[in-house]
Amino acid sequence: MWPALAQSQRREPVRRVGVFLPLSGNEAFWRAYLAAFKQRLRELGWVENSNIRYEERLVGESTTQLRGAVADLIASSPDVIFVTGNPATAMVTRATRSIPVVFASVSDSVGSGFVTNLARPGKNVTGFHNYELSIVGKWMEVLKELSPGVRRVCMLHDPEIAANVAFVRAADTLAGPIGVKVVPGRVHEGSEMEGVITEFAKEPGGGLVVIPNPINQIMVDQLIMLADRFRLPAIYPFSNYAASGGLASYGIDRMQQVREAASYVDRILRGADPGDLPVQLPTKYEFVINLKTAKALGLNIPQAVLSRADQVIQ
Repeated sequence: MWPALAQSQRREPVRRVGVFLPLSGNEAFWRAYLAAFKQRLRELGWVENSNIRYEERLVGESTTQLRGAVADLIASSPDVIFVTGNPATAMVTRATRSIPVVFASVSDSVGSGFVTNLARPGKNVTGFHNYELSIVGKWMEVLKELSPGVRRVCMLHDPEIAANVAFVRAADTLAGPIGVKVVPGRVHEGSEMEGVITEFAKEPGGGLVVIPNPINQIMVDQLIMLADRFRLPAIYPFSNYAASGGLASYGIDRMQQVREAASYVDRILRGADPGDLPVQLPTKYEFVINLKTAKALGLNIPQAVLSRADQVIQ
């Protein structure tokens, strides 16, 4: 009996990890995203229902639902919270100044007020960026390569998200040398998207740059349908858009990033201070071209551009 008792006394307590994911757009993707997060923690020695338990709050895009889920999650007193996206991260970081928070797929974390600086976040928050603001210049360059006739670029963004507004400002400063004019496409909610794109498409030479946010993710099918209807070349931030019929995407591998975020959660559970863990910037991007969509738009993609693509969808 004594060895068994000693073993039980040495057993570490079960740690609790809060997970806050707004299920915007493709729910199957977010379920796979969560599975990748858990798998990485399992590889690092955290076994569900053994030494770790997850407090999952996976909710829709309603602001009321999101706020209620955050309050409920904080009340469960997890040891660390994992969250993704700017709006959800804003809610969580406003709700707690003490529980460690690891974010993923966030833009402009300093400008958004989540951390004080990237090298030493300094508070209870750290994580992984999806894009720096300068990426908007690359999106415009790629769009021009795919469709040289583009002279006007509609930046589809949510003006309620500080990082989205910052992307549009950055685009204004970078557009001149690329040879395009930036037109802000403000979409506060999904029902406004058709009107914004319809109005923009009244003048020729247009193209779309889709800024990452929950509305654009939720409305992915309608967004691609509208781009097709008005024959607007578009560049998207994630590969699932190109896989769904969008012309092209240039962005991070979100599945790889969520695994990296899990490694930060592991380090915090083992005693690391989130304020000492630097915010990580993306180091690799995926370029995907949907050749079928390009042909439907009458675009002849140069071989030099095709050869740079990580994936060409026929």
